Amino acid sequence: MTPEVQEAIKEISEAYPDCHLESVDDGQGGAVVTVQNIPLEGALYLQTQTWVGFHITHTYPYADVYPHFVRHDLSRRDGKALGEGTSIGTFQKTPAVQISRRTNKLDPTSHTALLKLCKVLRWLTSRP
Repeated sequence: MTPEVQEAIKEISEAYPDCHLESVDDGQGGAVVTVQNIPLEGALYLQTQTWVGFHITHTYPYADVYPHFVRHDLSRRDGKALGEGTSIGTFQKTPAVQISRRTNKLDPTSHTALLKLCKVLRWLTSRP
């Protein structure tokens, strides 16, 4: 892993000390990361927590950390579909919901993998 990818993983681990973080070297300088047991704040979903998976590539911080994946059985309490920005997919051969939240104007000095994870979670838990 590149030093930048290692630092990104460290930042995420420190920000979520109660969540188990797994990272696997992708063999190209990046890592595949899964953060377990992230709380889903609010009452939007039947589930109270999820795992979140994503790939930090060797080009980080100059490449977006995109997309993110969460548990496949995520369902809204009101029975509505998950809606735009989501699709059914797989993450590391595990069924998952893909969250598509691309960063259009990436600033490598401020757009960290941790910030992106926080933005994805805020978007996911604040949807109408």
